[in-house]
Amino acid sequence: MKVEFRLISATHQDLHDLIEKNQFREDLYYRLQGISVSLPPLRDRTDKKALIRQMLAAEAGDGTAADIDEQALQLIEHYAWPGNIRQLRNALRMALALRDGPVITARDLPEELTCTGIGEPMRAAGEAAETGILPNSLESAEKNALIEGLERHRWKITNLARELSVSRNTLYRKMRRLDIQDPGK
Repeated sequence: MKVEFRLISATHQDLHDLIEKNQFREDLYYRLQGISVSLPPLRDRTDKKALIRQMLAAEAGDGTAADIDEQALQLIEHYAWPGNIRQLRNALRMALALRDGPVITARDLPEELTCTGIGEPMRAAGEAAETGILPNSLESAEKNALIEGLERHRWKITNLARELSVSRNTLYRKMRRLDIQDPGK
């Protein structure tokens, strides 16, 4: 039986430097080397906006319209991305799953992108991310309505979620965003 395979390997190390330090076998390097491609880390790429939009469309996939507002795009673009493309793909998947409407906002992004530390909003393009802040009366009204509903249902999330025809996770996310905490806990 004839077997064919191709080996693809990747590293973030400088293999020439490791060979000089006798930390990587030179013969193994030449056995593995075929075509070498150097890819810059995500944080150094100059085409991030286009890449983000392309990945967002690919992750939405099923023909669902997926758009992102400018503030969320700025946060994503200016994040350091220690996990590179994998981390970006996971962040976009999470935002798509958590969004309230067709447009991804800063509130839909993972907390690591919107906060520099616990509760400390990150600055992107000179503006504070709106995480945890009630900047307008619409959000204040939403918070008050949610608290009224929770009190009416004696803080039973499942019952309120059923009444509003939303998932419990959506309610928990809104409660976190609006800084609503169950007084019984």
